[in-house]
Amino acid sequence: MENTEELVKKINFGDNGLIPAIVQDYNSKEVLMLAYMNEEAFLKTLSTKKAWFWSRSRKKLWLKGETSGNFQYVKKIRIDCDEDTVLLLVNPAGPACHTGNRSCFYREIENTKLLERPEIIKKRFIDELYTIIKDRKFNPLEGSYTTYLYKEGLDKICKKIGEESSEVIIAAKNEDNNEIIYETADLFYHLLILLNLIEISLAEIDIE
Repeated sequence: MENTEELVKKINFGDNGLIPAIVQDYNSKEVLMLAYMNEEAFLKTLSTKKAWFWSRSRKKLWLKGETSGNFQYVKKIRIDCDEDTVLLLVNPAGPACHTGNRSCFYREIENTKLLERPEIIKKRFIDELYTIIKDRKFNPLEGSYTTYLYKEGLDKICKKIGEESSEVIIAAKNEDNNEIIYETADLFYHLLILLNLIEISLAEIDIE
């Protein structure tokens, strides 16, 4: 059987220096969350017995529970057969999810037929657009308008939201429904960029 030192040497942190880390409750075996570790976060987790991760958005190490008190005390660490994913078995001091839920995986898809409903299809489109915009944040694309806005920062994005809001109002005052639809789509797009910039998920503002 391989010892810890041998296993640690085999860990593949990938081209971006990161490895996915699945967090599971040590006692109940419930999957709590998925995050990413770089080598430093992994070694800190080993030495402190608390879960450390790498924030891809903030580009920094973070200790789970540092601000909330919801620490994750690591009991065991396992690595998969390809050495490119780790599993943390933890005793959580509180909820794993920022929403307050015990697990980040608190929503269940029970009936796939619901996905054919028009309102679900529209929501799925918004989710997909949000994901694409989020990807541009971490993977800039030359010539992309979304990438340009991220580079310009908060003031530019807020300015565009103000402009698009005004254009929606003008279209409404002109009673031009087609223009209202067009300008509203532009407004939604810029709002999604803002949400991604300040790291607010769609789930946090979801209206049931």
